[in-house]
This record gives sequence, C-alpha cells and structure tokens, in this order.
Amino acid sequence: MTMAILTWLAVALIGLARPTTAAQAAEWASRSIYQVVTDRYALPNGSTTTPCNLNNYCGGTWGAIIDNLDYIQNMGFTALQISPVDKNMPQNTDSGYAYHGYWPIDKYSVNENFGTAADLKNLSDALHARDMYLLVDVVINDMAYAVPGKGSGTGQLGPGAVTDFSQFYPFNQAEYYHPLCNITNWGNVTNYQGCWFSTQYVALPDLDTESEAVIAMSGDWIKSLVANYSIDGLRIDAAKHVDPAFLPLFIEAAGVYAFGEVDSATAPEVCAYSNLTGLENYSVYYSMIQAFTAGNMTGLSQMLSAVQMHCSNQPSLQNFAENQDQTRFASYTDDMALAQNALTFVMMADGIPKIYQGQEQHTQGGATPDNRSPLWTTGFNTKAPLYNLTSTLNAIRNHAINLDGRWVTQPSLELYLDNSTMAMSKGPQDVQTLTVYSNQGTGGGSWQLFVPNAYPPNSQVTELLTCADTYSDSIGHLNVSMNAGVPHVYFPTYNLEGSGLCGRSLTTGWINNSTTTNSVKTSGSDSLTARVPWSSIMAGVALVMSACLL
Repeated sequence: MTMAILTWLAVALIGLARPTTAAQAAEWASRSIYQVVTDRYALPNGSTTTPCNLNNYCGGTWGAIIDNLDYIQNMGFTALQISPVDKNMPQNTDSGYAYHGYWPIDKYSVNENFGTAADLKNLSDALHARDMYLLVDVVINDMAYAVPGKGSGTGQLGPGAVTDFSQFYPFNQAEYYHPLCNITNWGNVTNYQGCWFSTQYVALPDLDTESEAVIAMSGDWIKSLVANYSIDGLRIDAAKHVDPAFLPLFIEAAGVYAFGEVDSATAPEVCAYSNLTGLENYSVYYSMIQAFTAGNMTGLSQMLSAVQMHCSNQPSLQNFAENQDQTRFASYTDDMALAQNALTFVMMADGIPKIYQGQEQHTQGGATPDNRSPLWTTGFNTKAPLYNLTSTLNAIRNHAINLDGRWVTQPSLELYLDNSTMAMSKGPQDVQTLTVYSNQGTGGGSWQLFVPNAYPPNSQVTELLTCADTYSDSIGHLNVSMNAGVPHVYFPTYNLEGSGLCGRSLTTGWINNSTTTNSVKTSGSDSLTARVPWSSIMAGVALVMSACLL
C-alpha cells in the first residue's frame, strides 16, 4: 500500500471518530428506512393496473415517488432509499435492461429513464420538506457494457477479449481497471475482489480501487453527487468486493453516513467492516429467515449474541427481511403470523429497520427479477394488515426514541428463549419495550408464557398491537397470553401519552426535530416530568455512537 493511501486511510479513520460523524451516526440510528426500486414504485400517470415485464424498464420515476410519498410517510418512515441514479447502459441483453441501476456507464449523468437531474433534486427537496432523509444506492465496484454476440448482450468474454474503455466516464482508460479474469472462487478474497463480477451477457469491468487515481476520481464523483442532490446517506453496493482500505476513504470523501453491503451469513465477516459507519446486517438476516421459516429460534438468538460480540457499531446495522437481491419472505411462507413476526423483529431489534417496498403488502417473489415486481399493482393499499402493523411499530419505535434516545444505543436483553419463542427487552425502564416473537405460525395454540424480570413489580404495561393493559406480578414477571403465533409488544402504560397509540394523543413533529421538547416520566414518581430538548438527547446518543465508532 502506498504512503498516500496510508495517509488517506489515517485521515478517514480519524474522521470517523469526529463528533460530526458521530452526530450523523446518531441521527441515522434513530431513523427507519423504506427502500424502493425506482423503476418499480410508482408510475407518473398514477396507474395501478399497468403490467410490467420484469426484465425491462417499467416506467417508475423520481417524480412519481414524490407524488406517492404520503404512502411511505404515513407508515412512519423517516428515510427513503432509492436505486442508483447514474446513467446506465441502454442495451437490452439476455439479462434484461438496466432498470435496477447497477450497470453504470457515466457516473456524472443521471439515468434519464428515472427523470431529469431537476427531478432528482425535487425528490430530495420533497423528502427534506417532510424531515425525511434521502439514501442513495451507489455502485463503486465496476462499470458495465453489453457483451457482443449473436445479439446485443448475448455473448461471453473469453481470454484476450478487448474492452473499449472509452465508453465509460470518468473511468475511461484500461489503467483504471483490474485485468480481465472471472471470479471462480467466491470464498477467496483475492479472487472476488480482483476479478470481474460478470463476463457473460453484461460485462462488469472491475475498478482497481487500490489505484490512487481511482481513489481520487471516486472521491471527486461522490462529493459532487452528494452536494448536487443534498443526499443524506449512501448504500454502498458490493462493499466486500472492493479493497477494504478504499471504503473509509470513499466515505470520508462523501461526507455523509454510508451503509456497506457485506453479504455473509457469519458475524465475524460482516463485523470485520465495522470501521464503516454502517452495514446491512446480513448475518442476522439469514438467521432470522431460519428462525421464522425453519423453526430455528435458537440460531437467531446465537447470532444476535455473536453480532453483539463482534460488531462495534451495532446501533448502525440495518435490519431487513427482504431486499432487491433476496427471495421475498412471502415466498418462503404465506403464513401471516410468521410474516408479522419477521416484520416486528426488523422494526424492534437493535439497529436501523429497513422495509423493502411490497413487504408491507405481503408481496411474493423468488429470485431476481421476481423479487422486483411493481408496487403500484397493489393499489397502494393502506388497509393491508402488514401496512398497518408497520405503521404501529414505527410509532412505537419513534415514540420510545423521542422520549429517551438511549433506546437506540442500549443493547437488547434476552429474557426468554425456547426454539419457538423469544422475548427481548430493549431500552431504559421508562421507555422499555418487551417484544415476544413466535415461529409457531397461525396454527400455534393458546398457552401462557411467563417472562421473568420483565418489568418492575406491579407495573402496568400495554400490549400495543391489541391495546390490552396488564400488570407484571409482585416479582416483576409478566404473563403473556400466546395464541395463533402472533407477536406481542409491551410498553409502560404511563408513558404512552404523545404516541398516538391506543387512543392516546399524538405529539406533532418528527423525532429528530431539534426544537421539540419531550415530557419524560422519571423512575419512582408518578408526577415528576422532565422537559428534555431533542438536541440534548441526540448529543447523548452521539457520544455513545462516538465510542461505537472508535
């Protein structure tokens, strides 16, 4: 590694520990994210019946997203993730068109299928007017072109193939890329970081992210992108396929919070990237799918412990049950109770929840492109059971954080576990949530679960999915009536005011509003309240997050 790269790396790592970065981390840790595939969310003409060829562009635009932001915000989401925005290759191939945004040819131009640069800026402005963040997916690993063959994009690159690098911008010379080679061993770091991700139908020339020129050009590009469109955060696609030393340099250049995609089922491999400001929590994802579709709740518990042990930035890990690359949950099982549990886990576990468009509609879809069906065909149904559950869970989470920012940073505590049931406590006493998960499904019977040390003795708590009040017993145990495999979420009854839940009034204003004050009931008193400004809460969260990033 050259001295220049070592110097940049040192600067970047120092930058990750700066208070400003910690403040960004704290802000994102309090957010919840709704992810859309730009081409598949909404149509400019408002149609909900237009069919979609899943390998082609189907007509979704940034402007149509603006027109349908109420659907997202009314679920309580405070951030939106969109597809990559740069200009992509125009050809049709045996793998379809670049409707997903992952086949770039020009980093400084926008994908005109999604709209104009002004449309993208308008989307950013519209989100910020709602106090929501804009998260943009970015491709940093490669460029793309259709492989010649009998038809456009039908061939296979062989040894000695010549690539016309002049078709790309700004990486328009061969020296910016690794030499042509196929990834033959996905377990070999050198192989999957130094070779081309694809050489058939669509070639993906692999950028040499060890190169000082590529590092500088990538930094210039991302600075421009973030500044031009007031972007609040980035999702870094295929983060584990680039030189690890490149990533903190890229994030430092961006100047905003960034989540890396590290697709691995093991906590040590995912958590090896904890020096980044955030990660998609793939290790927990795979265990969660097993817990709620294959009956392995113990495996999920073990993975949560492993992540707590190995990851230094757990509040910044993104939890998800679906995304644009994975089979949809409803295609593993159509059991609604299991879907409710998976959704509840994503929203209430340690980390940042991210819901992929259509999960709230229980949309099915297997491998790509079936997992990228258009949302508009659901009619944006706001009465769907999972839509309403998402809204309730976001309200719970936002209310707890609004009252006490430590709900984000304080790790969950497992209070009960068997292979079909898990009970997790999260947050300080006055905002403590107790969430009970089940993998028994709708066929699960009725039985009584006693959760030990759930709340202080004789505490009144409310089960927020049914609005039923109950009490812990004289030693703090809580009796939970399990039935039909549904999840349960409890919260101290005395602190529900302002949540908008179970008949309580709703305090206006978003949770990160620095001018908002929050009434917090303190321990040991039924009447004492403290007026705490949100800016002070976030400062405390930022201090904790600074420690996580060191």
